[in-house]
Amino acid sequence: MPKKQTVWLFTMVSLTAVLGVYYVTGPEKLLPVSTLEETVPEPTEDVDVAVEETPDDEVFEMIRLEAEEERSRQKEELTAKVASADLSAEEKDEAYTTMQQLDEQASSERMLETVIKSKGYEDALVRMMEGEIRITVKADSHSTEEANELIRLAKEEMGDKMPVSVEFEPFK
Repeated sequence: MPKKQTVWLFTMVSLTAVLGVYYVTGPEKLLPVSTLEETVPEPTEDVDVAVEETPDDEVFEMIRLEAEEERSRQKEELTAKVASADLSAEEKDEAYTTMQQLDEQASSERMLETVIKSKGYEDALVRMMEGEIRITVKADSHSTEEANELIRLAKEEMGDKMPVSVEFEPFK
């Protein structure tokens, strides 16, 4: 069986290669419109400039990617703590438990997104932030009953421990 360090190194190198290819092949897709508007200086003469708006699909995907990158960064730090010889067994156990909680949180978010999409919504974004579950759903129309149904689904999937907020995004 390979050593843990070898597996960890291979995993990190693979992740770096995949992310590198992704960033090289599509950097224009990663910048939101607001970033593009802020970095363009005012032209001194009349110039035709076309600013491409990011479709809502890509915005949801961009938010998911950012959240996944943040979790990966946190897991890397926690993995380093678990592997550290300087920390006590209790601190290592706490770091390992936090890693498991991050995995469970990501899994629960993806599962709830899938359940919401199966209810007929175009797309859904579920995020657990600051002790709250935030659900953003693409829908042309919405009602209180639909919002209550989404809240009920979130509480069934993730438990009654956190408050749930629902936001409806119209199609563009």
